[in-house]
Amino acid sequence: MEVTKALASLQPLYGKDNVEIVTADGQRVRGVVRSMKMTQALTKPSVKIERADGEIVKITFDLIAQIIDHNAEGGEQSVEGSSQ
Repeated sequence: MEVTKALASLQPLYGKDNVEIVTADGQRVRGVVRSMKMTQALTKPSVKIERADGEIVKITFDLIAQIIDHNAEGGEQSVEGSSQ
């Protein structure tokens, strides 16, 4: 997913529980959005998700295929992107 699309989708979800990210290789991570890094030199933009078991998983924006907000009113809200 392109950085601007991923950032726009993740910003309103910051700190929210029950957010799921699906990566291009099919891995699914569900939990709380804890951190988004976009501006550090020599690093790829990424998001950190804290899973229910307390483990923190770092996912770079370029690996994100889909973002699912399971908190959305009226059901799930999903944002899909094309991997580069």
